[in-house]
Amino acid sequence: MDSKTAVLQTRLMNCLETIIELEQDLERLELGHVLLDEFSQLKAFMKRIDQVNVDEDDVRRIERATSNFLEELKAPMGIAALGSERTSKLVQ
Repeated sequence: MDSKTAVLQTRLMNCLETIIELEQDLERLELGHVLLDEFSQLKAFMKRIDQVNVDEDDVRRIERATSNFLEELKAPMGIAALGSERTSKLVQ
């Protein structure tokens, strides 16, 4: 594998890991059950990522999709964070 492919696969893996890391948080928000199949598919895909041919456009598209997904989760996941911010402001 050449270094460009390795970099692209690393960037792709980064996106997938970012999403997988949210699994427990989404389950706590009762959103995880909706995505359980998708999480399983992502995990299976991650195991064979070294067999996947990707190009720069593919990775950029996946990075944008990951960014959009995270942006959409800000509201439901931000509720708890907002409470923490308010608490810390009150302490100051």
